[in-house]
Formats: sequence, C-alpha cells, structure tokens
Amino acid sequence: MQVWPGRPYPLGATYDGSGVNFALFSEVADKVELCLIDDDGGETRVTMNEADAFVHHAYLPGLMPGQRYGYRVHGPYDPSNGHRCNPAKLLLDPYAKAVEGQIDGDESLFSYEFEKPKNFNEEDSLGHTMLSVVVNPYFDWGNDRHPDREYHETIIYEAHVKGLTETHPAIPEEIRGTYAGIAHPAMIEHLTDLGITAIELMPVHQFVQDTTLADKGLSNYWGYNTIGFFAPHNDYATGQRGQQVQEFKAMVKALHEANIEVILDVVYNHTAEGNHLGPTLCFRGIDNAAYYRLVDDDQAHYYDTTGTGNTLLMRHPHVLQLIMDSLRYWVTEMHVDGFRFDLASSLARQFHEVDRLSAFFDLVQQDPVVSQVKLIAEPWDVGEGGYQVGNFPPLWTEWNGKYRDTVRDYWRGEPATLGEFASRITGSSDLYEHSGRKPIASINFVTAHDGFTIRDLVSYNDKHNEANGEGGADGESHNRSWNCGTEGETDDPEVLELRARQQRNFLTTLLVSQGVPMLLHGDELGRSQGGNNNVYCQDNEIAWMNWELEEWQEQLLDFAKRVVALRNNHPVFRRRRFFAGASPRDESGGIADIAWFTPEGKNMRDVDWSHEHARSVMVFLNGDAIPEPDQRGEPVVDDSFLIAFNGHHEELPFTIPDEVYGEGWLVALDTHDVEAGSVSFFEDVTPLLPGLEFQVAGRSVMVLRRPRATSRALR
Repeated sequence: MQVWPGRPYPLGATYDGSGVNFALFSEVADKVELCLIDDDGGETRVTMNEADAFVHHAYLPGLMPGQRYGYRVHGPYDPSNGHRCNPAKLLLDPYAKAVEGQIDGDESLFSYEFEKPKNFNEEDSLGHTMLSVVVNPYFDWGNDRHPDREYHETIIYEAHVKGLTETHPAIPEEIRGTYAGIAHPAMIEHLTDLGITAIELMPVHQFVQDTTLADKGLSNYWGYNTIGFFAPHNDYATGQRGQQVQEFKAMVKALHEANIEVILDVVYNHTAEGNHLGPTLCFRGIDNAAYYRLVDDDQAHYYDTTGTGNTLLMRHPHVLQLIMDSLRYWVTEMHVDGFRFDLASSLARQFHEVDRLSAFFDLVQQDPVVSQVKLIAEPWDVGEGGYQVGNFPPLWTEWNGKYRDTVRDYWRGEPATLGEFASRITGSSDLYEHSGRKPIASINFVTAHDGFTIRDLVSYNDKHNEANGEGGADGESHNRSWNCGTEGETDDPEVLELRARQQRNFLTTLLVSQGVPMLLHGDELGRSQGGNNNVYCQDNEIAWMNWELEEWQEQLLDFAKRVVALRNNHPVFRRRRFFAGASPRDESGGIADIAWFTPEGKNMRDVDWSHEHARSVMVFLNGDAIPEPDQRGEPVVDDSFLIAFNGHHEELPFTIPDEVYGEGWLVALDTHDVEAGSVSFFEDVTPLLPGLEFQVAGRSVMVLRRPRATSRALR
C-alpha cells in the first residue's frame, strides 16, 4: 500500500477522485494509526508519520469511497491529569462524513474494567464500536437554491425524521422513518397544504444508542446524544454504506423544490461519551483535555452544564474549529438553511458564566457562510445562570420559553396573566427591543418535542411517563396544563368539545402572534403521547404520528390550515418591527398601529390590565400602519383586524369599538364555531358595525377582519 504525506487540511477523510487524504488533530498523541477495516472485519494499520501543528495526516492513493476506517491514538492514560488515550480502542473520526453501525455496550468499549474500575482495560473494541466511512462528495444538486425567505415570512414545523413518517399509509413501507420518507410527495404535500415554510428536524447528526436504555428495551429516540457532527444518522437511511449522505441531500433538494427550508436541531454542547464512566468512542481517546471541560482541581471528572455527563471545551481553538467547520459543511455541502442550537447557553460558557461576547459568538458573527443562515438558540442550559431568554446577541433568534409559559397560563385560567399575555403575543419587546432586535427574535411556541403535545396539554394535569421506566422521575412536573375536567381519555362530549376548542385557541394564538411561530409535528392532527411528556426513549407508537384520523382530527387539520393561511396572507400578523402604540390618532390624524380594548369596546386602562381576574381583551391591528416597506421598497398595506380573546369560562358580550377603527367587520375565524369565516359563511353575512354587541363563547378567540376596500371579495 502506498502512503503519501498528505496535507493537514481539511481535517477528516477527503476523497478527491484519485485517493483519500486523512487528517486528525491530537495534541497529546505520541503516535496515530489509521486503521482500514475490510468487509470481513480485518484491519490494516497505517502509521501517520506526518504531523503539522498537532494535525496528523496521510494520503492513500487509490482508496475509494465506501472504505471503513478508524484511528488508534497512542499517548498517555492519566485521568487525574485529563489524559485518556488507549490504543486498544478503535476511534471514530470527529470529521467522519458517514458512520456505519452502532455500539453494542461491550466492556471493550470502556477504558476500565467493570468489576475493577481502577484497572486499565486493554480489550480491543473493534467489532463492538462504530466505524467511519469515506464518502463520495459528488451529488447532482441541479438548480437547487436556498429558499429566499425572511424570518417574518417563516412558519417552522418541528419534526422527527422517523416519527413523522413511520406510519404514513401513502409512503412505501421500505422508506418510512427515513430521509427518503420525508422527501416523499405525500409528506411534502402535507407540509405545503398546511402552509409550512421550514421544517426543523430533531437531531440528525450521528448519535449513539445508550446501552442503559437498550438494557431496558428502550432506545434513544430523540437523538440528543451526538457522536458525529458531520455525519447524517445512519438509521434514517435506506441505502448501503455511506449512502445516508446522498439520501439526506436528496431530501433537502426535494424540500427546496417545494420552497421549504431545512433547519437542523444541533447538539454541540456535549457528546455521547458521557462522564468519566462513559465509553471511549472518539474525542475522549483522541485528546480528552482538548475536547472536554474538566473540573479544574479534579481533571479525572468532567464539568457538566448539560446534564449529560460532559460539556465541550468552548475556549479551545480546535473545538471551536470543529463546530464552525461542521456548521459550514452542513450549509455548503448539505445545503441546509439554518440551525437550532440545543442548550445554547453552554456554547457561551467560555469560562464559567454565560458570556454574550464569547469566542463562539464572535466566530459565528464574522463567518461569511454561517452568519447568513437562520440561527436559533435554545437559550438555557442546566448550569448556574443558564436561563438566558432575551440575552443572546442580535444575530440570533431564540426559543421564547416565556411565550410558551404565558400562553399556557392564560388559557388554563391562571390569574394576573393578561398583561404579560399581551406582551408575548405582540413580539415580547421587553425581552428583545433593548438589544436592537425585532419581533422575529422570538421563536414563539406552545409545545415542542420536550413536553406535552397540544392535545395532551388540554387532556392531562399530570405527566404519565410510566413507559419510560424511571418511576415518574423524568420529565417536567410543572406543565402548566389543564385537563378540562377529566384526566386522560374520556367519552364525555362536553369535555371533548372544550379540549378541541382549547387546541384551536392555542393554534390561533400562536399564528396571530408577532414573531416566528413554531408548530410541533402532529399538533395539527391532535397527536397524543398518552400523557407522556418525555418520549425521548419511546421509538414506538407512543411517539410516532398516527395518520388514521378521526372526524374531529380532520376538522382540526382543516382549521389549522385556515389559521396558517390567515397568517401567510396578512402581513399585519408578521410585522418586522415592534408596534409603536400611542394615542388612538397620531400627529398626522391616522390611527395608531395597535389599540387594546375592554370587552365593552373602551380603551384599556392601567387598572384594567392589573386586575387579578382579568381574562378578556380585544386588540386592534392596523393594516394601514405597517411602517416597514416590502423587499422592493413599496409600502405594505393590509386589512385591519380585531381579535377578541375570552379567557373566561362563560360567554361574554364584546362591543365593536368606535368607527375610527373601522365601519364594518367580518368574522375571519372563531375557535368556538369552526365554520365561521369559511367560504360558505360569507354567502349571507352582515358586517358587524361600530357599537354593535357580539357574543364570544367562553374560552375562545374570535378574529374579525376589516377589508381595506368594500369592493374586495369577502373571503
């Protein structure tokens, strides 16, 4: 076998049409062996004699895509000083573009003996661990391009690759639960009919199946256990070795053809190697002290702000390079359109505290590729001072946990929530305006993968996580949910009607709020997890979508399509700037861009907001007072809207405000009467006039529209 010196960059295995260049960083290694694994499991070792700036490299002419490989790193094993090299462990390439297999939990994966943890384990892990695979980088993208869609035009759909497609009857069984399943026309049709503009995929980086879960007959379903930051997860592919890359690219291409963006949920805060008792799979055996944060006065243990056993060392240049190289790869080579960063506060911990000016943010800000895609932070971690909603830099948007909590509290009837509810549905200016950010900084959501679905949110007061086998110790206990009078499944028609209405209330509130809405997959169908609010380990019907719909679910889907269409068709619900407010008429004699009214049609006073039991309010959104122009610099004008929120349990009369706000109003949506606002509804409808009283059912929302021209079609 010929071995040429090769180059130290790019890191990883790079096929150039004639051979493969291998490059691996390790500052602590005395020797690095490249191990080529044949189809029978045999191993050929190649010593990488060249090293520049601690990057060990070699070029193997004639080597082809599909070649399986790993590394053995010779160096110190001295845990008390942070070093854990063990050449008996075959290691994944941190830059591997594809990975084959899974770990099996064998003792050989660990650098200590189970019965005697202080003893060094020299068992070979080959045959029990995952293998890196050389990939062919060439793919026919055709005319693929990133959809040119701004944040304020975006509706995000959070989904799980397998859970979304595993039971879909129109998708061939052999591609269900895969990237190809999402690319199937039936799935794309569902997304486009719903009005979704971006799909946010839960982790698709190669992740590890926890042996502790496997021993209980469970699995790591969610995938927040990354080991390969460049490799699409292999279980979501249908093809042979290395084909997951091609299948992932084909999925992105198909979604882009439907004008749907692809956002990845990425986990750069920790890896699957866990704490000091975890397996040696990759980073730990390559250069433990460089990749991980260690306890300063006890380097045998890991500093953990993620709750998973370890945290990546965000002040090490090669860790930062790894993350930035990975992000850039997924944009340039895999054509994704953005990222949602799991436990993003951990990425900002350059030292101990969350640092808004950390090196990671600096690198993202100046990167000509990564800075131009959608960047969404989960703005918290489990470390001290980790809850950072509203505190990320201007380039970033954030999952707005305060929006979730406030909207849930309002609709379950918690006292003194009306004022904060008004702030949240108008873009949370109290959180974002001080840093120069706009309403789009707020990713609004009521539900996400972590917690109840919308249906369970209105069906359960308590979590029911018995299937997880943790005695109820897992999952959030304070869900801000309300079961509408009965816990769990019921055939009580009054309870079922209220639950259906509450689901419509949540969907309507989310879609008429300023900011960027995010739907959880299946909420449009009333998907239930049986009260389990932590299905991280349930790769089964508990977590999968059920596409066999009852009549009420079909009705909910139709309603969801209508409320999404309402948002997509009316820019007044997706402004790029915060409301100015002010008096009913501004200096030019025009009407303010927003106004708040009591149910009696009077302007809200401070005392009305502060009343502990205030549950109802009406908001006016002025379609003639949108200050920002469109992309061509033209003025943006729209219909105006009155939205009546009734959080009381009983029906209330509302009064149309003064004629300066509009001379006639039409019902666009009513969460109590699902037919209101439909095409047939407008066949014989009388506009609501100023001063007229109209009834809003208990716990419901009514959206009224004032067309800009009376000659405009009323639908």
